[in-house]
Amino acid sequence: MTTLILNNLALKFGLTVHIVKSWWEQLNFSSEKEAEVFFEENIEMIKAKPFIKWVGWKRQLIEQFQELFPKDFNNYHEPFLGGWAVFFNLQKKQSFLSDVNKELINVYKIIKTNPKKLIEFLETLEYSKEKFLEIRAWDREDNWQEKYSNVQRAWRFIYLNRTCFNGLYRVNSKWQFNVPFGKYKNPDFIQKENILNVSKLLNKTQAQIKLASFEKVLENASPWDFIYFDPPYDVLTDSANFTSYDKSWFWRDMQKKLRDIFVELDKMWCKVMLSNHNTPFIREIYSWYKFDIVKARRNVNSKGDKRGEVEEIVVRNY
Repeated sequence: MTTLILNNLALKFGLTVHIVKSWWEQLNFSSEKEAEVFFEENIEMIKAKPFIKWVGWKRQLIEQFQELFPKDFNNYHEPFLGGWAVFFNLQKKQSFLSDVNKELINVYKIIKTNPKKLIEFLETLEYSKEKFLEIRAWDREDNWQEKYSNVQRAWRFIYLNRTCFNGLYRVNSKWQFNVPFGKYKNPDFIQKENILNVSKLLNKTQAQIKLASFEKVLENASPWDFIYFDPPYDVLTDSANFTSYDKSWFWRDMQKKLRDIFVELDKMWCKVMLSNHNTPFIREIYSWYKFDIVKARRNVNSKGDKRGEVEEIVVRNY
């Protein structure tokens, strides 16, 4: 395998070099021709894309991230899974994907293990405000998660995510999903082919999906592994409230705890990368590490004139 071969394959199939390199390392192709056959036969799986919307998702930043990802690493870890756009653009075998959002993790597990049943449910749903409010109200019931199957909870999550305002995930003080109806013309909440391809990709790469807090990454990480942190961001203003992640607030004491985990991984000879808002606080607590500035579009404000580009900081130890 040479850089020229990787570049040729990436160009021919419209893939990133990182993806081509990951599959070459996983399958140990004997020639460029053998690799071409594999990519031709599996291109739909390899080009699977995130199936949910997510505030702060990194799909818009992937092009800027390409030069920031490490060139070589062993396993991949993503402890704040979210919309997981980075996983789709690395496709590393032995990826450890985790999050504290129970409903989010349930969706990923169902897509990996039972995508056809999930699609069957989604295909029965109609798109209307009445149906949206009916399904959203499930978590107003006591012990609601015990009343519905994992597949039902998964299709509820996808349906609400694809039809609510801006794909925002937010819960109130009673831990109830409270995002309003999105009023789209024709939202694609079924995504049959994409969900089937995502399932194939998760199984082909042997991705491990777990409900776990970010500090658990220390239990699985090994030297030369790559860990990408995409936590709830530091606030830009005192009135900002979109750092609500699941049932709790990710305040600055948690940002410092995450920094400590970053340092521990650095000591373990891991390759670590973190995204956050470019604030004085974040620059201060990571001041001894390398950082780059990227531009991202903020689009969760209900007022169009309040949306626009915002600077994000990318911290790295390599």
